[in-house]
Amino acid sequence: MAYAAMKPTKPGLEEPQEQIHKIRITLSSKNVKNLEKVCVDLVRGAKDKRLRVKGPVRMPTKVLHITTRKSPCGEGTNTWDRFELRVHKRVIDLLRLPLQILEDAMGQSLS
Repeated sequence: MAYAAMKPTKPGLEEPQEQIHKIRITLSSKNVKNLEKVCVDLVRGAKDKRLRVKGPVRMPTKVLHITTRKSPCGEGTNTWDRFELRVHKRVIDLLRLPLQILEDAMGQSLS
C-alpha cells in the first residue's frame, strides 16, 4: 500500500487558517404563514450579503393536546373540550461568516 508523503511542518510555521463562524437561527411559531415569511426574508437578506445559507430546515410539528371537562363543578353530563396547539419550527444555518459581519450581528467585539 502506498502512502502519500507529507512534508513535516515546524511548530509555529503553520499557515494561518481562516476561522469558520457559524450561526444557527431557530424560529418557532404557531402561525405557519408568518414563520415562512420571516424565513424567506432572513434567507434573502443573508444572500444579499453573500453569505452561505443552509435552510430553512423544517423540523417536525409539535402538537400539544389538552382535554378538559366543560362543566366547572364536575356535575352533569360528561362533556369534554379538546384543545390543540401546533408549534412549527424552522432552523436556518449561516456559514462562513466574516468576523466583521458576525460582530455586527452580535453587537459586541469578538476579538
